[in-house]
Amino acid sequence: MKNTSPSAPRTRPPAVPLVTHNPYFSLWSFTDSLTDSPTRHWTGTVQPLTCLVRVDGNTFRIMGSEPATTPALPQTGLSILPTRTIYRFQGAGIRLTLTFLTPLLPQDLDLYARPVSYLAWEVEAADGGRHAAQLYFDCTGELVVNKGRQPVTAEIESVPSLVVARMGTTTQEILAKKGDDLRIDWGHLYLAAPEGDAPRVGVALADAARRAFIAKATIPQGVEAQLPRPASDGSPVIAVGFDLGEISSLPVTRHILLAYDEIYSIEYLHARLRPYWRRAGASVAELLAAAERDFADLTSRLAAFDQRLMESLTQTGGAAYAELAALAYRQSLAAQTLVAGPNGQPYYFPKENLSNGCLGTVDVIYPEAPLLLMLNPALLKATLEPVFDYAQSGRWHFPFAPHDLGTYPIANGQVYGGGESSEVDQMPVEESGDMIILVAALAKADGNAEFASRYWPLLHQWAEYLRDAGLDPANQLSTDDFAGHLAHNANLSLKAILALAAFARLANILGKESLAAEYDGIARDFAQRWVTMADNGDRTRLAFDAPGSWSQKYNLVWDKILGLDLFPASLAQSEVAYYLSHMNRYGVPLDSRRTYTKLDWEIWIATLAATKKDFESLVAPLLVWANETESRVPLTDWYDTVSGKQEGFQARSVVGGIYIKMLADSAAWNEWLRAAP
Repeated sequence: MKNTSPSAPRTRPPAVPLVTHNPYFSLWSFTDSLTDSPTRHWTGTVQPLTCLVRVDGNTFRIMGSEPATTPALPQTGLSILPTRTIYRFQGAGIRLTLTFLTPLLPQDLDLYARPVSYLAWEVEAADGGRHAAQLYFDCTGELVVNKGRQPVTAEIESVPSLVVARMGTTTQEILAKKGDDLRIDWGHLYLAAPEGDAPRVGVALADAARRAFIAKATIPQGVEAQLPRPASDGSPVIAVGFDLGEISSLPVTRHILLAYDEIYSIEYLHARLRPYWRRAGASVAELLAAAERDFADLTSRLAAFDQRLMESLTQTGGAAYAELAALAYRQSLAAQTLVAGPNGQPYYFPKENLSNGCLGTVDVIYPEAPLLLMLNPALLKATLEPVFDYAQSGRWHFPFAPHDLGTYPIANGQVYGGGESSEVDQMPVEESGDMIILVAALAKADGNAEFASRYWPLLHQWAEYLRDAGLDPANQLSTDDFAGHLAHNANLSLKAILALAAFARLANILGKESLAAEYDGIARDFAQRWVTMADNGDRTRLAFDAPGSWSQKYNLVWDKILGLDLFPASLAQSEVAYYLSHMNRYGVPLDSRRTYTKLDWEIWIATLAATKKDFESLVAPLLVWANETESRVPLTDWYDTVSGKQEGFQARSVVGGIYIKMLADSAAWNEWLRAAP
């Protein structure tokens, strides 16, 4: 039953994260039950994972919609935590729990970089009796192709203590395609099971493998399918089966590893970059062995991390806020990929999912940054460093910051707007302000400005640009580019002014007192003028020359977080009061022009609230939206506040911006920073 009250708890996410590592290895369920449909890549393309359980000779589905003639075991529960998704089933005399574990612990980059997820089953009798039980799992060739017509091959491999199957395309065209709605078609998918659990691992066509399990509780062992063949031709699978023996009230457990080796992940300025886990030459066998060795420890580590993070989120922002943040966690991190840079250093590249496919986009880094700033600022440095290195490489000739680094996974230079050749459709104030503000936030997290000092000439140049062009921006795009060009944009002006003050703060930390005084004075003068230019009585305007208009002033949140004290507290209070009076069922519109909004910015304006009550009032409709939206996709950040329908975008990293409330609570932020390396 759908919720009818903004205060009701969420009972149904738009989509459920299952295996979530990067833009290519990202699997989701788009339906209420795990058996209602096949699992999918975040783009919506079917990439089936199938799981069956056999109890006393009767077979039931617990994941996937095939075989359609096989009944589903009733699903009784679903929990989505930051690093884990837990499904519960009961029927045929048993209780079964299926847990997806993805160890995305940003404080440990070696672990974080592993492209390995775990699926773990726990089965017990629910009726006091005893039951013979077996498990089956397979994944199809669709996981390793962009299009079903592409031929795949598979084999069984030998890895100490593990039984392993791998699958990949025959052509292996590494980094040959770029774009948005694409799946990986190079590298290899690995399915591994502990040898001690006596698994049967095989390669077969889907129908043959599943029929054998249903009929005889076994699966073909070794390679039985005629390969290579197109992924869509008979649906070749790599599969594993377990005999659980006799199930009683004592739980029986099994687990498998799913991994993907991309070989190379990104091309940056015409150099191919390895996944970060491969930076020292590690092999897949070593990767899988380490992942299996750590499984028991990680099970408890992830549970402890999830509990601690959920408690911290709830204490800081309330139960609804914590629910949204948990749903955003893996989505944000899985829309990015961690690679070894030119000197082996971490480079982190976000992708604009279901947008334009750009990577390293500055105005995507800006909203996603709070999650990275909270859990490990080194990851934000790894995100900004490729942008800075590109901007000072000689390729970038403009006095403002670039927009992007290319189209995923090819980072050979900006492609948006005029690219490297023209200022047409650029975002000069937006990107320059974003970069300076984020570097200032890093300085606050680090307690020093060492990172800023490495790129000081660029930061100074961009600050000069904002000094000359930021107070009253010309007709240009901002991060909300779907709304079109806008001159005299008051929210964009806010960003420029805050960036100038942030630059002054950085200069002061670095001992550049005269420069700090100069830019602090400019920022404070601009702030006083802004208050007058934007004033519209009970709120501020969308554009300085548009009386009667209004817009979310989400950029203002950095005045609070960085402690810049540029604007009077009454400004945020009056803005929040206006937002509260202009909410629709599913949130506050982005501005007075349309009823659509942005999920990330809604949390930013809520963070402006001076009271917990006002914050929770602004957040509550967002959880109702997540529960009721008809758009069953990984969180969209752009939707209509009246209908709840997706306007565009999905599965983007920008939902990491939900964590900005944690930065505004200095005690909460400092607690997490103490755990960062």
